[in-house]
Amino acid sequence: MNIIKFLDEFTSESLTQKVSSRRDVFGTFSSLGKKAALAAVPFGLATGSSKAFAQTGSKAHEDPLNLALTLEYLEAEFYVKALDSGVLPAGRPQDVYNQISKHETAHVEFLKTALGDDAVAKPTFDFTVGGMFDPFNENGIGQETAYAQLLALAQAFEDTGVRAYKGQAPNLMGTPFLKPALQIHSVEARHASEIRRLRAFVLGEVLNDNALGWITLNNRGPGMPEATQPVYDGEENVTQGGVNLVTATGFSATSVSQSFDEPMSGETAVAIASLFIVS
Repeated sequence: MNIIKFLDEFTSESLTQKVSSRRDVFGTFSSLGKKAALAAVPFGLATGSSKAFAQTGSKAHEDPLNLALTLEYLEAEFYVKALDSGVLPAGRPQDVYNQISKHETAHVEFLKTALGDDAVAKPTFDFTVGGMFDPFNENGIGQETAYAQLLALAQAFEDTGVRAYKGQAPNLMGTPFLKPALQIHSVEARHASEIRRLRAFVLGEVLNDNALGWITLNNRGPGMPEATQPVYDGEENVTQGGVNLVTATGFSATSVSQSFDEPMSGETAVAIASLFIVS
């Protein structure tokens, strides 16, 4: 399956519209300053209503798994390139990226096998987003700055993956793929936690609410610019199953929000991935 066709059909907006909107997204970086922009990753939300997602019959799993496969392609290639770049410091950073890389590659192979001939082809990615970033230090911005970009990208990718898998779980109910999708979801959550801790160390942050291994309210964390906020919007929810847990438990909204993760719509996940897809 052609990736452009899949993404184009997945949402109500065309991929061409999403990609052209990069200029608008880039415009938001002017107020962040050059240093912030270098460490940032631009994300945007698609506009318009969501397209009905789940199919019926034996193909009910196809669209959810192809969305997952697209995100896994993105992550798998990102970690391979990061390891090959020479940017990662020796020791724990390399060990963490190496292990995550193995996980993402395994996820890709599983999803390709599950989908068979219905699997979307691997896209061509641009992790510089048209030259906006240099995470692999190919243009010589310096190892320290490139490493900061690698970590910011990884956090945004992993946090997106966690929420996207959760968002698509209902669409896999009644199929044999719900269980493995939830198994992948839990591993992606561990990835997100590890990357967040690596970023906290680099930023010199104490492990407060802004640098813990989990998301607090809708806080995107230290060093993540406003442009990444759509990844975290909705995480401030404190009502689960119709129960306001702040009222029910007496715990703070902070504690309750940390106890649950919120789903991300397929449209939002597609909009995020599309910014990094060339073809």
